[in-house]
Amino acid sequence: MVDKPTAAELEVLAVLWDIEQGSVRQVHEKLSETKETGYTTTLKIMQNMHAKGLVSRDEEKRSHIYKAAISQEDTQQSLVKSFIGKAFGGSAKKLVMQALGQSEPSREEIKEIRAFLDKIENDSQ
Repeated sequence: MVDKPTAAELEVLAVLWDIEQGSVRQVHEKLSETKETGYTTTLKIMQNMHAKGLVSRDEEKRSHIYKAAISQEDTQQSLVKSFIGKAFGGSAKKLVMQALGQSEPSREEIKEIRAFLDKIENDSQ
């Protein structure tokens, strides 16, 4: 991964992953639905993200169009791997136990978790 995105950059990436591409204004409007933020703040974050290689920018039109330069899946994998290493001493078991202990998964979620664990177990044999 290029640079790990900050929390604010992850919010911008989430918008871009959702809409696939957009201008600063479009991203800002989406972000403004859930939090107070200034247009110039969004602009600066996206400019910094471009410099870091987190987004690409098409400069052919008057309004620059941005796209995520990193995939959602790769970003999530990298962040989770780093988080497990730092917060749980590298133990996926500790992470899962903590996550399940902090929430009340539905029967459907438990069923999906069991199926995923069965798949992992079968793949490792």
